[in-house]
Amino acid sequence: MLNINQMGWDPRTLGEIDHQKVLAPYIRLSSYTTGENGDVVYVYDLRLTQPNVTYLKPDVLHSLEHFFLAGFRKHLKEKFINVSPMGCQTGFYLILINKGNADEIFLTFETILQEILKMDEVSYADIQSCGQYLYHDLIAAKDIVKKFLHKKSSWRVVF
Repeated sequence: MLNINQMGWDPRTLGEIDHQKVLAPYIRLSSYTTGENGDVVYVYDLRLTQPNVTYLKPDVLHSLEHFFLAGFRKHLKEKFINVSPMGCQTGFYLILINKGNADEIFLTFETILQEILKMDEVSYADIQSCGQYLYHDLIAAKDIVKKFLHKKSSWRVVF
């Protein structure tokens, strides 16, 4: 079994958690699975808004999904498996292989967020790459990013 505490994660936040007790925004290790050959797949909860209180509008969620996809592909290359929006519209699931150190995850995500603020258009928002390429909100997505960055000191605090 992995020592997630040594990796920088709070063991109390692993697995199912009470969404009434969390304090978004935060980043947490949600779960992990070790494969037969020793590879570890990590699932992260990138929670941007408070569950059952606020949510991201679909066009903003869509834009952030594109930005995060481009950013994680760029910065984590072979470690990146997927990033996808939560159905409740409060954040994203990030799935990585063999990349579990909290400090590295936080630094990479911060780098991606800083890059988003410099963007003039949404990544992959073209007819060849997106099934609804006109359904984006660059300005509102950047506003969410600014708010998330402003709360950086609380990213590790889930409860």
